[in-house]
Amino acid sequence: MTWPVLYSFRRCPYAMRARLALLVSETPCALREVRLAAKPAAMLRASPKGTVPVLVLPDGRVMAESLEIMDWALARHDPWHWRPGTRRDLIARNDGPFKYHLDRYKYATRYQSDALHHRGEALQILHELEVMLHPGPFLHGARPGMTDAAIAPFVRQFAATDPDWFAACPLPRVQGWLGAFVALPLFERVMERVAPWREGDAPVLLG
Repeated sequence: MTWPVLYSFRRCPYAMRARLALLVSETPCALREVRLAAKPAAMLRASPKGTVPVLVLPDGRVMAESLEIMDWALARHDPWHWRPGTRRDLIARNDGPFKYHLDRYKYATRYQSDALHHRGEALQILHELEVMLHPGPFLHGARPGMTDAAIAPFVRQFAATDPDWFAACPLPRVQGWLGAFVALPLFERVMERVAPWREGDAPVLLG
C-alpha cells in the first residue's frame, strides 16, 4: 500500500497543526521525522525551500504549507466537523503579527530584538483571544476545531518561553483553553517521539 509521506519536525508548530489535521481526517500517512541540521535529500527534492511540513502524495503532488495540508486533509474527510466555523481571520493574525512577535520574543538573541517589547505585543493579541473564548472552552465552542488546532501550537510555544510568567498573566480563558487542548488524547498522539528518518527505514504510520 502506498501512503502519503509527511516530512515533519516534532516541535515545529506548523508541523504540529498539519499532523493534527491528518490524524483527525483519518488520513493514513507515513511519518518521516526530520533533523533540521541534516534535512533528507528526498525532502529537499520534493520541496527545495527546506521547511516542514511537507506532504508528498502517492501521485507525486507536493504540499509544503501547513494550512494547505490541513485544508486538503479535512476536505477529504472531516468526521469531527473541524472545518465549519473556521476563523480564517484569527489564523491569519496568528500566522502574521503573533508569529512575528513570538519569534522576536523567543529568539531575541538571533533577531537582536527587545524581547519584552515583543512579548507585550504578542500578549495584546492573546487578550483578544481571551475575549473570544467567552462563549465556550474552545474557539469553535464546546469542542475544538480547525481554528484551535491552527493556533494552539504557537500559543503553546509562547507559553513555554517563560512558563511562570505566562501562568501569572491575567488570561484565565486562554490558559484554560491551551491546557485543555494540549491535554487532548489527539494532541498527545501527534506529539509522540519518533526517531529521525533515514533512507531505507521501514515506514512509521502517523499516530
